[in-house]
Amino acid sequence: MSSCSSDLAPLLGGVANSSAAADYICNQFTDAGFAIDSTYLLFSAYLVFAMQLGFAMLCAGSVRAKNTMNIMLTNVLDAAAGGLFYYLFGFAFAFGGPSNGFIGKHFFGLKEVPQPSFDYSNFLYQWAFAIAAAGITSGSIAERTQFVAYLIYSSFLTGFVYPVVSHWY
Repeated sequence: MSSCSSDLAPLLGGVANSSAAADYICNQFTDAGFAIDSTYLLFSAYLVFAMQLGFAMLCAGSVRAKNTMNIMLTNVLDAAAGGLFYYLFGFAFAFGGPSNGFIGKHFFGLKEVPQPSFDYSNFLYQWAFAIAAAGITSGSIAERTQFVAYLIYSSFLTGFVYPVVSHWY
């Protein structure tokens, strides 16, 4: 009997099968708590991802009209390349424990991660913040770099720099 069930069973009094009822109630709250936590985490991730739209609008307003489409494409590919590199390397560097204290060493490409205890909403949440870090810088270098050079920089920032720093915390 779990701690929740052992605390709840005496409160149910003389009800037949009070321990079974306590187990059922505790399991329902555990599942509901997980669902609420996941929903909150996913909603937060979507809000952080929506910041990319704000970065795109800010960048589009700060460049000349002829470069508006280029900066919009830069922001879209920033999220796409960031997603790829965070999937392949970033999550492993940030959360691939046990580590050497500097960087994580496991879960490259989310290999060996699909376990019943793994919550993919956490991956989405962390990815949204990683691409937000890259999106913030896109406006400051608009019209100053070549497209390919920025994508390399963005991929490096999302796949290595941000994950290493987030691993330290």
